[in-house]
Amino acid sequence: MTNPTNQDPSKVSGRAQSVKGSVVETVGDMTGSQEWSQSGKEEHARGEAEYKAAQGKGYAEGVTDRVGGYKDSVVGSVSGDKSQQVSGNARNEKGQAQQEVNKP
Repeated sequence: MTNPTNQDPSKVSGRAQSVKGSVVETVGDMTGSQEWSQSGKEEHARGEAEYKAAQGKGYAEGVTDRVGGYKDSVVGSVSGDKSQQVSGNARNEKGQAQQEVNKP
């Protein structure tokens, strides 16, 4: 399910594998090669699974950043530490953007 060069799932690698699998499947369908068609379907499915795994991982990381950023912002506000408050707000916004990009 993961790409061979990196143990973490990758949206780019997953999408590339999915597209390649679709091409192989199409060639198999056009030539009547059941072996190519089946191989392409399987590769497409692996690519889609990797893409979704990377998407889920990115979304979860966004949640972590949002929660951590919110906490830092509140602690900074309560303690009067403007630097911590600003840093927390920035982390919260980064997490929000990461969640938006990785919405299921």
